[in-house]
Amino acid sequence: MIDSDRSDAERFILHGSFTSSSTYKPMLFLALSGLPFSFRTVNLKKGVQKEAPHLALSRYGQVPVLQHRGLTLVMSNVILDYLARTTGRFEGSTEQERINAREWLSWENDAITNVARVRHFARFRPDVEPPIVNFFRPQAEAALDLIDRWLDGRQWLVGEHCTIADVGCWGRMVFMAEGGMSLDRRPNARAWRDRLMALPGFALPYDLIPQKDAEFSGQ
Repeated sequence: MIDSDRSDAERFILHGSFTSSSTYKPMLFLALSGLPFSFRTVNLKKGVQKEAPHLALSRYGQVPVLQHRGLTLVMSNVILDYLARTTGRFEGSTEQERINAREWLSWENDAITNVARVRHFARFRPDVEPPIVNFFRPQAEAALDLIDRWLDGRQWLVGEHCTIADVGCWGRMVFMAEGGMSLDRRPNARAWRDRLMALPGFALPYDLIPQKDAEFSGQ
């Protein structure tokens, strides 16, 4: 007989939004890993993230939230760290690589976040877009340039295979076109993106993240 309580505890439950790059990062990890999980949608447009039930999960009133084994985790890069450590997937092969992968996640949160800021104000706040976008765009473009330079002669950001560094950085960059940015003049980053897109289970956000609750059976 299957212990349903234990089975439920082992299942990953991800709360998020289909418009959120922060949601996309852990969801892409789960999809690439072929792991079964449940998705619970949080309607950001309606402000559900600021309502009491969600605030009980995330003190910051943000997405994503991951529930697993009785734990509740918030912040996308913390979730990526947990997923890599718990599943052993998309982890560095050595301690140095594991450290480096998390350094990239920390840098992403500081630098590539500017790509998300440009996209956010360009798409969702056109009333205030020009001055704010003009402030963040140079920093966003500089982050994309650094990614491109680092990938010169490399297949992946860390080591010889895809890690949470790649998932995290790409996951934040993915909506760049909505902010008027691209990899057209960044050949190393473009080739890296193509390698990511060729991985089994890969999907872009609007294809991967549903607009309502869903169950993913995995592979």
